[in-house]
Amino acid sequence: MLNNTNVITEALHYTRAGVLITDPSLEDNPIVYANQGFVDMTGYTREDIIGKNCRFLQGEETDTAEIDRLRDGIRNRESVFVELINYKKDGTMFWNSLSVDTIYVEEEGRHYFVGVQKDVTERKNIEKSYSKSVEEVKSLAFPIVPLTDHLAVLPLIGEMSEGRFETIFNDASRYVQNREIDTLIIDVSGLTKLKEFELEGILRLKSVLSLLGTEMRLSGISVEMAIQAVHLTDIAKMEIRPATSVKDILEELVKK
Repeated sequence: MLNNTNVITEALHYTRAGVLITDPSLEDNPIVYANQGFVDMTGYTREDIIGKNCRFLQGEETDTAEIDRLRDGIRNRESVFVELINYKKDGTMFWNSLSVDTIYVEEEGRHYFVGVQKDVTERKNIEKSYSKSVEEVKSLAFPIVPLTDHLAVLPLIGEMSEGRFETIFNDASRYVQNREIDTLIIDVSGLTKLKEFELEGILRLKSVLSLLGTEMRLSGISVEMAIQAVHLTDIAKMEIRPATSVKDILEELVKK
């Protein structure tokens, strides 16, 4: 069994992860050991590090809630894992994946904290890029176009599924309420055909918008769509005011 402290120290010294050991028995829980991985990761020298508290890595965008979790774990001598923004010596921001565990050295009769750190900036950037792409896809699926503070157009385009239409229905209702939209124009000129569930969904949306104090206008109705619509007996009762195009509705509103 390996029992050579020097070999263990050298192994820690050259591991790629950053490793710190702090001594809570000393004032301000200072760093008493830092490996080469930490030096390489942060740009700080050992002279910069030894005897200092780890807070020198924090900066303006460091999440204070994560810092509080870290402090609570140290205070309670519990293992804790956080991911937070830290800063290198040259000011470069990086994402630090940090796990802190407490160890008890029986020969010395005291506890130490061991922190293992990894720079996960690349992963975080990929996650951010993915989240942005998802939002862009959502915006394409729900391409509402604000024209003024209180007027917006929702163009329905392509082949609609019931699931997609239901998502649009719910998102449009929330959008109108949050933005205090007075008039929402539903433009159906981009649909390949107007299915029954779409017509019924438009009627439901009209009812919801009326309760929210928003007028719904319908543009882009073709002759074929109009013929389809007359088969729905409720459509006449809803008093939906159709128009040939969005332009016609805008010209009408401008004249008011």
